[in-house]
Amino acid sequence: MSELLHWPWLIPILGMGAATYATRLSGLLLMRGVVVKGRAKAALDALPPSVLMAVITPTVLMTGRAESIAAVLTAIAAILRLPLLATMAIGIGSVWVLKALGV
Repeated sequence: MSELLHWPWLIPILGMGAATYATRLSGLLLMRGVVVKGRAKAALDALPPSVLMAVITPTVLMTGRAESIAAVLTAIAAILRLPLLATMAIGIGSVWVLKALGV
């Protein structure tokens, strides 16, 4: 087991996990008594997709054709409001199939 686990990596990984959890928990605790309506609610609802696109776009643009085509297919699945698991399967599966076809 010790051969599979690199002990020097364990502390940073656990630290990053704790920081992520603390950030989410503090947001929930700070906003528990706040009612958000109107434009502020619309802006907050738009944040997760926009952050996701900011993270994904450089990868899509800097990789090969298979990944770019798969990103378009995944976006179409998301626009059609398919379940998240199905959308993920389309993205992963399409990269796999396109790479197997040599695209």
